[in-house]
Amino acid sequence: MWTYFSEWLQFGVRWLHVVTAIAWIGSSFYFIALDLGLRKPHGTPPEGVGGEAWQVHGGGFYHIQKYMVAPAHMPEDLTWFKWESYATWLSGFALLFLVYYVGADLYLIDRSVADLPVWGASIIGMAGLALGWIVYDFICKSPLKGNDTALLAVLFVYVVLASFIFAQLFSGRGAMLHTGAMIATLMTANVFLIIIPNQKIVVADLKAGRVPEARLGAEAKQRSLHNNYLTLPVIFLMLSNHYPLAFATQWNWLIAGLVLLMGAVIRHFFNTMHKTHQKLWWCWAVAGLLFAAVITLSGAPGWRASPQAQAALPRIEGDPGRALMTSSHFAEAEGVVLSRCSMCHAREPLWPGLAHAPKAIYLETPEDIVHNARLIDAQSVRSHAMPPGNVTGLEPDERQLLARWIASGDGRWRP
Repeated sequence: MWTYFSEWLQFGVRWLHVVTAIAWIGSSFYFIALDLGLRKPHGTPPEGVGGEAWQVHGGGFYHIQKYMVAPAHMPEDLTWFKWESYATWLSGFALLFLVYYVGADLYLIDRSVADLPVWGASIIGMAGLALGWIVYDFICKSPLKGNDTALLAVLFVYVVLASFIFAQLFSGRGAMLHTGAMIATLMTANVFLIIIPNQKIVVADLKAGRVPEARLGAEAKQRSLHNNYLTLPVIFLMLSNHYPLAFATQWNWLIAGLVLLMGAVIRHFFNTMHKTHQKLWWCWAVAGLLFAAVITLSGAPGWRASPQAQAALPRIEGDPGRALMTSSHFAEAEGVVLSRCSMCHAREPLWPGLAHAPKAIYLETPEDIVHNARLIDAQSVRSHAMPPGNVTGLEPDERQLLARWIASGDGRWRP
């Protein structure tokens, strides 16, 4: 029942993650656009007001004023925008744990890249997220903090370097996902450790009758702007695990770097438009060229281990792997998989139009088939998700045969 339960648990957590991410991204984009779109107040504004905006939505008009530091008196009702960020990170980490750490042998570890134990790969992944924040925060607090251009250039190099290191340790899918998770961790840590604490200090100063430091607001605004420019790349990296042409190439770390630049120029277009109403169409031309470079890199030459490395991969040991390999049903199950699945799930796919096996899952050798038994169970026995559209004609009795073989791994058969 673990396969059945875990699939729905992952689905539920993923649903939560997507919903909270939409809320966070929406509020982030809105407030950056609002901040950049503020105009000099008409007439004599209240003391401390540096800009205002009139907006219309939902049948009503909104008059918004921004205090550059803080109002003279703190209002009774104050809305804090933080839980969208926290919920997104917590649900994302839960999904990372369920898919990439619990299923590390399938999704995180590529033994042709690095022969890591499951526990070791998981610890490296989590340590990478924590170290990512430590280094990023150090850079932001260095003398570079007063030069936004230099700071962003160093941060770009840092993220690309981190992506390259992940690619030397994990599978292509795992490397891209952890690059995105590291960026997401930086973004949430900015909210949790910089933006919200600074705002709480300002609130406490006001209540105590002290004048808040303008530095606190400027620092929070800088981190918020970083989050804004990182949003589009992190979405790409999180979606990349569904597309082998994004992650299943030796250049995946470089693709991550190009996506960082793409996201930056696209956000620059919108941020400039909100601030000055000027539309920098050249940003889209640059983004298009960068995307063309990504497409080119995705096919050169692919994430394929050498025949020697494949031969060196260890066989599945222990139960239920050994039982599956020696099962009396295995020969028939292998025949079904080879005839219905392996034309796509091959190191050199035979299906027209496929350059890589879907999700880099291979079903060619006995070891491949046993190694992916849980996925076969989820995709072709418990559900009819595979083959997609049943294009290869997998028959009901063949699915039953696969069910009998998989059940032989734990001594039970599901009728």
